[in-house]
Amino acid sequence: MDDDVVLGRIETQVAMLMRLGEATRRSTGVQPHRALDRAAYVILRRLEQDGPLNVSVLAAALNLDGSTVTRQVTALEKDGLVERARDPKDGRGTVIAATPLGLTEVERVRQARKILYGKMLTGYSDQEKQELAGTLERFTEALEEHMRTRV
Repeated sequence: MDDDVVLGRIETQVAMLMRLGEATRRSTGVQPHRALDRAAYVILRRLEQDGPLNVSVLAAALNLDGSTVTRQVTALEKDGLVERARDPKDGRGTVIAATPLGLTEVERVRQARKILYGKMLTGYSDQEKQELAGTLERFTEALEEHMRTRV
């Protein structure tokens, strides 16, 4: 198949995936997988993965502006999902860490999403699910690399 046609199909499917992912999240009422908005979930997942980070490192890891992350962290702090602490590497700065409540909430959302995606993928074989996971991981890594190296 012509590369231009394939890239057009990919572009359309990525746009649809983003739209339907958000529509699914919004349309499910107060289901557990909706307990955190996208920004909160991504920040908490990163803190869970990497441990406490200062805002600039967190912003760079998420490809976001520092002021955006600061606003999001402030909201998470008000909800008791993150806390600020003195940076152990540089006592003048602060780091953001997920609280036990934040880690509990992100785990609840992760488990609820796994159940939701499991329902959506019931017609997929184990191999197809593994291939989808691998392809999505590879695509996400390519997007992250593009964001790191953009001019």
